[in-house]
Amino acid sequence: HSLLVIDQSHPIDFMPKVRLELEPSVIPSTVRCLNSDKILAFQQQTQFLWETYFSSVEKIVQTTLEIIKDRIFHQESRPKFFWNTLPGGLVALPEYSTHLNDFPFYYLQQGSSPSEKFTALIWAVSPIISLSQPILKLTQAVSRSQYCAKILVLWNCEKPPPQKWPPTTVPLTVILSSNKVSERFLPYSAIGTDAVLSLDEYASLSTSEVDFAFVVWRKFPDRIVGFPVRSHFWDMSKNQWSYTSKWTNEFSMVLTAAAFYHRYYHSLFSNYLPAKLRSFVDRIANCEDILMNFLVSAVTKLPPIKVTQKKHLRESPPQQVGRHAWEPKGSLHFAQRQECVNRFAAWFGYMPLVHSQFRLDPVLFKDQVSVLRKKYRQLERD
Repeated sequence: HSLLVIDQSHPIDFMPKVRLELEPSVIPSTVRCLNSDKILAFQQQTQFLWETYFSSVEKIVQTTLEIIKDRIFHQESRPKFFWNTLPGGLVALPEYSTHLNDFPFYYLQQGSSPSEKFTALIWAVSPIISLSQPILKLTQAVSRSQYCAKILVLWNCEKPPPQKWPPTTVPLTVILSSNKVSERFLPYSAIGTDAVLSLDEYASLSTSEVDFAFVVWRKFPDRIVGFPVRSHFWDMSKNQWSYTSKWTNEFSMVLTAAAFYHRYYHSLFSNYLPAKLRSFVDRIANCEDILMNFLVSAVTKLPPIKVTQKKHLRESPPQQVGRHAWEPKGSLHFAQRQECVNRFAAWFGYMPLVHSQFRLDPVLFKDQVSVLRKKYRQLERD
């Protein structure tokens, strides 16, 4: 029954008029009539269908269950386009939407673009005791962005949030969290834009950097686009995957301490990933950012995108202690992240992270020309 969702007009059905059971001799001549471009398209589509729906017993069962669900809840069923186009129907949740323009994968095919504003989501873990704290500077810098629609502060601190925040040019709302790091990626109804700017409270970003990163993200709405990067590699001596924070030109993760991504990934994180993975990151209070990178790369088969060099962005500030404190190599924090990479790869059944050396900077960035010729002229000063 899984075959019933395959679009009969799609290239996979390249011989609709050939009655295979009666005229097998026609097949060779029919195939020879196809040009190389069509053959390649057929091969690619066949590989996509096989890998997405039929390559394992688990995928066959999942595909069958999703088709049954579509038949039962017909008003929320996925259109054929979802099933026959990357990344496939299994990761296009009908509970989220059945409209193509609501997903980050189909803008190019539809000739459309994501919304022109973003929602900032700041993960706050420290009490506010001074007007000079990084989170207050961050809210000011982000709110001054011409693309910012609102700021949501996820308050994950034992002490209550302040009753009054310094004024910002956009609405600021505080959402109380229950000390679970997975709640960072809940599909909050307050997120009214396609783009989410995920931030840790200590992130140091200028308004120019935020503006430029958002412009880049709108060109790549299915990717994670941001600043702090990390990578992974296969450690032959240990026969396992390893996580590294070494500063190199190659990376495979953009940390959600300062990154843009589509809000749909909140729904996938909360409703597609198994509860045991979310419970695991909640238990160790770590690795939710790595898990999000695994998820997005598994769906898109593409690497994240890094923008503008920001060497001073780290996983956590050196002055804090506890869960968010910056840990040197060999510490519990780093060891946990090593374990996470291997645990997540085991669940996905392969390593979905993709390496990249691709970085986007503004035109004339750091070039020795007049600053008046640069669109993001404040970027190099901030």
